[in-house]
Amino acid sequence: MKAATETPSRNLALELIRVTEAAAISAAREQGRGDKELVDQAAVDAMRQVLGRTDLDGIVVIGEGEKDEAPMLFNGERVGNGNLPEVDVAVDPVDGTRLTAEGRGGALAVIALAERGSMYAPGSLVYMDKIAVGEKAAGTIDINAPVRHNLEQVGKAVGKEINEITAIILDRPRNEDYVRRVREAGARISLIGDGDIQAAIATCIQGNGIDIMLGIGGSPEAVTTACAMAALHGEIQCKLWPRNDSERQYAADNGLDLDQVLTTRDLVDSDDTFFAATGVTDGPLLQGVGFGADYTATHSVIMRSRSGTLRFVDARHRVDWVEGDRRDLGIDDPGQRQRIGVEVGVRVDAVRPGIDPATRHRIAPAI
Repeated sequence: MKAATETPSRNLALELIRVTEAAAISAAREQGRGDKELVDQAAVDAMRQVLGRTDLDGIVVIGEGEKDEAPMLFNGERVGNGNLPEVDVAVDPVDGTRLTAEGRGGALAVIALAERGSMYAPGSLVYMDKIAVGEKAAGTIDINAPVRHNLEQVGKAVGKEINEITAIILDRPRNEDYVRRVREAGARISLIGDGDIQAAIATCIQGNGIDIMLGIGGSPEAVTTACAMAALHGEIQCKLWPRNDSERQYAADNGLDLDQVLTTRDLVDSDDTFFAATGVTDGPLLQGVGFGADYTATHSVIMRSRSGTLRFVDARHRVDWVEGDRRDLGIDDPGQRQRIGVEVGVRVDAVRPGIDPATRHRIAPAI
């Protein structure tokens, strides 16, 4: 009999795309409304519903926060339908809630999986100092080295002069020193408002002109990113970045070494990681959700580290009137119907009825 914790034998990324598509579609409906909490809740509701129908026994390691802070997809929550395999789960229902709320580009719905017990848990330390590069420059960088040195190393690896190297950096006051040092070195800069998961992945995708990611960003995003970097043969290095004495004391109390360089392997100790992301709004990696009269369009990327396969998926989800299944919907009226997104050529059941009139949250698209 096979052990319950064995490496998954099937490509879960092919199933996870349904999870991120549902989250992206729900979040995109709230684009430009100015309410990032509404964006996040819509995505969380949809992601959790579809994830609950997926064949896996997951524990959320990287989620929406601690149980008392997040009603759903909180750290430690069990997700999936309970069937094998047993996995760690990292979710970011919308990486770029503010971007979506303001109608700006670059937001993604993201999920990653790896074997149970393999993901790093940063606890309450929410920020890390990061550096990430693509496959050609992997093995040449050192987060403890000067910025100029790392830029020169990347230049040698990819065959560029330093003034042709582009560093992507999260536009925050805490990263002003990085911006200054990159400019002093003579390299180019691409500043982003949010979304450093996409920024790190961009270093691994040829043709988009991004060579290195630098700066201080979210710790949860670092772990999620590592699942993608493992599949793309890129490299990410991080160090925990406490904001104050209280967080430094938290690190000491919990045995977290603030000087440790966390590598891709430290962040996710697995040879079989899965990653899926769907564009919410248009960005450098993925197009955002498009709503048409007859279908909803999504653009996604999925990857698995064991095979090294990278897939971009363009999907068209037909908008149709579908009679709900009374048992699943918990309704008495067999004629009750609702408008939901349906994959082209596939009839599927919705998971719950209606729209909350107070929050305008739609049901999760049954995709």
